[in-house]
Amino acid sequence: MEEIGHFINGTRVAGKSGRTADVFNPATGEVTAKVALATAAELQEAVVVAEKAQLGWAATNPQRRARVMMKFVSLLHRDMDTLASKLSSEHGKTHPDAKGDVIRGLEVAEFCIGAPHMMKGEFTEGAGPGIDMYSMRQPLGVVAGITPFNFPAMIPMWKFCVAIAAGNSFILKPSERNPSVPMMLAELMIEAGLPAGVLNVVNGDKESVDAILDDPIIQAVGFVGSTAIAEYVYTRGTASGKRVQCFGGAKNHMLIMPDADLDQAADALVGAGFGAAGERCMAISVAVPVGQETADRLIEKLVPRVEALKVGPYTAGDDVDFGPVITPQARERILGLVNSGVEQGAKLVVDGRDFTLQGYENGNFVGPCLFDNATKDMDIYKEEIFGPVLTVVRAETYEEALSLPMEHEYGNGTAIYTRDGDTARDFASRINIGMVGINVPIPVPLAYHTFGGWKRSGFGDLNQHGPDGFKFYTRTKTVTSRWPSGVKEGAEFSIPTME
Repeated sequence: MEEIGHFINGTRVAGKSGRTADVFNPATGEVTAKVALATAAELQEAVVVAEKAQLGWAATNPQRRARVMMKFVSLLHRDMDTLASKLSSEHGKTHPDAKGDVIRGLEVAEFCIGAPHMMKGEFTEGAGPGIDMYSMRQPLGVVAGITPFNFPAMIPMWKFCVAIAAGNSFILKPSERNPSVPMMLAELMIEAGLPAGVLNVVNGDKESVDAILDDPIIQAVGFVGSTAIAEYVYTRGTASGKRVQCFGGAKNHMLIMPDADLDQAADALVGAGFGAAGERCMAISVAVPVGQETADRLIEKLVPRVEALKVGPYTAGDDVDFGPVITPQARERILGLVNSGVEQGAKLVVDGRDFTLQGYENGNFVGPCLFDNATKDMDIYKEEIFGPVLTVVRAETYEEALSLPMEHEYGNGTAIYTRDGDTARDFASRINIGMVGINVPIPVPLAYHTFGGWKRSGFGDLNQHGPDGFKFYTRTKTVTSRWPSGVKEGAEFSIPTME
């Protein structure tokens, strides 16, 4: 059986702790590999290597760093199907969805080819008598990322591509549930010309996470995962003096106005709610139709679409809309929340609880579930289910509908479907959510903008990728210069001014 260790100083190395975790194929329940769980000492070995490598990498000019990213993008295109197949086998998502996972990471690598522009400072000639002033944007040093199971290609690249392009070295702690693709990405970076030690992958669990958060050499940490862990990472990391950005859970609402194209809205809800078995932080999990007539018509269109969804293993190709969830524990949690929705009075109009698939009885499959007439005091509304469950909460008016996402504890993404520009503009202006879609169901910003949620969906001041990514992984140094010809004789005891 394959044993997955770590990637340190440009090569794969075996784990030393003696502790491992099983890596499963979620469709079959089969153990496909063992992944090493690092000790704090193993993490420290990677830090030492990264700190040494960072000095030379930071001294490499931004254009040459960008060329590594350019080559990396080419290699990602070359190995796209290989990466997607491996990703599907450990995550369970369909092959097209797995390719999308890689592509959205690749797009950030493409953005990082523009690192020379993003690293530019500012200059003012003649800021004072004989005085020039300029700023420089410089890397932090050794930085780290802790990334989740649901996007094992995209989110690691959102983190390490920007950090490395900015001149830092990087330590990645990916999810132990699907570690293969992050290791493959590290190998591709070396093939692209990245010096050994600049990117290291340390597999592990909480021990590795705590070691990252406590290590005095690591200057910044990026995290994506559940809100409870995001808050823990943010609190412990900042207490250690680190710069930290953490992104947590979500409960993304879509408002459907009476004037919306309901066929378009229904298609959007099904794709955004059930794609990747709902295991997306940007999945639409709550539909809010405005008015009873709108709600009735929407349900009429949703039910046949949801009932027609095809669930199965990624190996079935185009015959599958979504696959299994990641673990048996995730499946049981999802089913428990669906049961609670029934017990608390919501109407389960499509029931996927008893879904089984011949030949895959040990897989982590959950059939699609659609609730109607849910209310905001129910667990299926309050909690992030992270499964193939769409909940309809009816609202009588636009203001009532708007209040639902406004008052929810999460603020990751939201959307509205309408033909009315005034309503769309009002919604985008007033909503207290980080990412907004107008007739777009999954409003994930492209790589040259930034990704981040509000409220308990995000902790920290700066978002992922885009300009914020470069700001997060760098710091600004401002220089004020004056040469001897402009220097007055004698000491000056008052505070300097530019008069």
